[in-house]
Amino acid sequence: MKRAAILAVLALAGLATTAYGAFQTIPRLQDEVFAMGVRAQLLRASQLPRSNDALLVVLCGTSSPLPLRGTAKSCALVVAGEQLFLVDIGPEASENLALWRIPAPDIQGVFLTHFHSDHIGELGEFNIQGWVQGRRSPLEVFGPEGVSAVVEGFNAAYSFDRAYRHAHHDHGSGLLPLEAARMQARTIPIGPTGASPQGRTSVILERDGVRVTAIETDHRPVVPALSYRFDYLGRSVVITGDTVYHLPLAEAARGADVLISEAQSHRMQDIFAEEADGLGQASLASVLRDTSSYHIDPVEAAQLANEAGVRDLVYTHIAPPIVMPLLRTPWLRGVRDVRPEGVRIGHDGMMITIPADGGTIRYSRLRG
Repeated sequence: MKRAAILAVLALAGLATTAYGAFQTIPRLQDEVFAMGVRAQLLRASQLPRSNDALLVVLCGTSSPLPLRGTAKSCALVVAGEQLFLVDIGPEASENLALWRIPAPDIQGVFLTHFHSDHIGELGEFNIQGWVQGRRSPLEVFGPEGVSAVVEGFNAAYSFDRAYRHAHHDHGSGLLPLEAARMQARTIPIGPTGASPQGRTSVILERDGVRVTAIETDHRPVVPALSYRFDYLGRSVVITGDTVYHLPLAEAARGADVLISEAQSHRMQDIFAEEADGLGQASLASVLRDTSSYHIDPVEAAQLANEAGVRDLVYTHIAPPIVMPLLRTPWLRGVRDVRPEGVRIGHDGMMITIPADGGTIRYSRLRG
């Protein structure tokens, strides 16, 4: 038996060696193998289910500005029937969407919470990708006062790119209409509030059963900064953007099924800053310490979720980065004391399914 197994292994090794040698020397075989691989990739269906009986959310970026390999910056995809929306589009997020085969032309709008680079950095790239893949109208970009300047800045920065790609590929056929490559800004009518956010809300979209509400929150000195609530089929999700503990936000989120909240462990961030200081990296240390004044701690986010009465709390925009599973315990320290259940740390590719029948919220993962 042992001799037969050894002979089988040797035979397989010989076949592999022969196949490898053939591939290295026969151009036609190389092309056939490549074509098979291309065909397999092109036939891959989107991993995103379309459901008329559930509200879906996919986290397409869950890191803070500090880099974490394999993790994009702030981005969430909301799916309500045939309608797809993004909340923020930070660096690397459009790559995740492409790897999951989520059709960029189907995304009908981007809702920006505010204009920090880790929330808007991929806007230009995502817009161009959607256009090249077949979008035939300008991408709508919603945001607080100032969104027009941001959108026009990206439009200007990509003006040469639009012209180049149109010249490369349109051939007078209308395949890449230039007017569809520009984004259109939609200013949300909440406006600057001076020194103190008042927690005002504004329903900014109602279409085909979906209602989107902008919620003023507190991310000073960023004013205004927004959170968003999506309601569909009696189910709802609130995505905070960046914030501190802010009771008007809890009031606006009241009764939601899921609260997706950014969070930063202030204690761990302070340790990070102390280590940076000790290594002579004073600028980094100062920035790290400052961030605690305008971000919410995991325990505070749990308290906010309790105040709002949400079923589940999911953390995103996680700082400092949880670079190994072992660090989840100190990052969550104190959370279970105030909220023993209904807490998850988000990750890129997390899909949250909120069924219309009020059943159990389901969690799964998209993979590239």
